Amino acid sequence: MPPITRPAPLPARIEEAPLPPHERARSQGVARVLLVLVLAALGLWILHRFLPALVWAVVLAIALFPLYNRLERRFPPGKHNLLLPSLMTAAVALVFLAPLAILGVQAAREAHDVADFVRNAEANGIPAPEFLQHLPYGAAQATTWWNDNLGHAQAGSDLLHRFENHSVIGTSRNVGREIIRRIVLFGFSLVALFFLFRDWRTVRDQSLTACHRLFGPRGERVARQMVASVHGTVDGLVLVGIGEGVLLGIVYYFAGVPHPVLLGAFTAVAAMIPFGAALAIAIAALLLVAAGATKAALVVAAAGLVVTFAADHFVRPALIGGTTKLPFLWVLLGIPGGVETLGLLGLFVGPAVMAALVLLWREFTEGHDTTA
Repeated sequence: MPPITRPAPLPARIEEAPLPPHERARSQGVARVLLVLVLAALGLWILHRFLPALVWAVVLAIALFPLYNRLERRFPPGKHNLLLPSLMTAAVALVFLAPLAILGVQAAREAHDVADFVRNAEANGIPAPEFLQHLPYGAAQATTWWNDNLGHAQAGSDLLHRFENHSVIGTSRNVGREIIRRIVLFGFSLVALFFLFRDWRTVRDQSLTACHRLFGPRGERVARQMVASVHGTVDGLVLVGIGEGVLLGIVYYFAGVPHPVLLGAFTAVAAMIPFGAALAIAIAALLLVAAGATKAALVVAAAGLVVTFAADHFVRPALIGGTTKLPFLWVLLGIPGGVETLGLLGLFVGPAVMAALVLLWREFTEGHDTTA
C-alpha cells in the first residue's frame, strides 16, 4: 500500500510592519495639505463670480475701519452688535446710490433734449456747429463740407438710420443684464461688509494668527503693509479725485460748460486714475470751443492744469507714498496695471500688491533674517 502524502502546509501570511510614527505623521501631513488645496480650489471655483464683491467688501471695511472704530468707542455696541454695523452699511449704500440717483435724474432730464435733437436732425439735418466758423484755417471749406454732407434732411436721416434697430436693442439688453449683475454683486458686498463690521475683531485676530503661523512675523508685517496701502490709496485716489471733481465742477459751472454736474462727476471718477482727469478737462474745453467760447475753454484748461498738477505732484504722492512708504513710481505702475487687470478694483489691489513686494524686497536687500 503506497504511503499517503499530505499536502504541504500553506505559507504563513506575512504581516506588514507598521509605519514608524514619523513616516505616518509625514504621510498624514501630505494628505492633509492635498485635502486643503483641493477644498480651497473647489471653494474658489464655486465663489469665483462673487470674489470681486468679497474683495470690495474687504477694501471698504479697511478704508472705513478708523471711522467705525471711533464710532464704536463713542457708542459701545450692545449684546448682539447689530445697530452700528447696520447703520454703517446703510450709510455706505447711501453714499454710492445717492450720486447715481442724482446722475440718473439729470440724465433723464437731458434725454428730452437728446430726443429733440434726434427729431430735428431727422427732419432738417444736423446744423454746422459754430466753432467751424472760428477755425483759423479752412473755416469756409469745413462749413461747406458739413452743410453738403450733414446739413440737409436726407443726410441726417441716413446717419441716424445707420444705427440698426436690432443692434440698439441687443446693446440695451446687454447693458441691462450687466447693470442687474452689478447690482447683485453690490448687494453681496454690502452683506459681507455688514458681517466684517460686526465681527471685525474675530476676523482681525484670525487673519493675523494665520499669517503668523504660515509665514512667521514677516507675514504679519506684509499684511499690515497691505492694509496701510489700502488706506493710503483711498485717501490719495478717492478723496483727492473727489476734491478735483468738486473744484473743476465749480470751474465748469462758472465757465459755462454744458452739464457741469455730470461732467464734474465724470472728472472725479476719471481723476482717480493717473492722467484720467486730463481727458475730462479736454472734453470740457472742447465743448466750450464747440460753443464758440474760446476764452472760457482756455480758462478751463489752465485751471485744470493747475489743479491736476498740484494733486498729482504734491497731494497724492504725500498721501499714498507717505502712508505706505512706497515710491510714487511703483504707485504709478501699480494703479494702471491693477486697473488693466482687475478693473476698478485694481485701483486698490494694485498698490497693495506693490507695497507688499517692495516691503519684501527691502527686507531681503537690507539683510534681515529670512526666518524672522
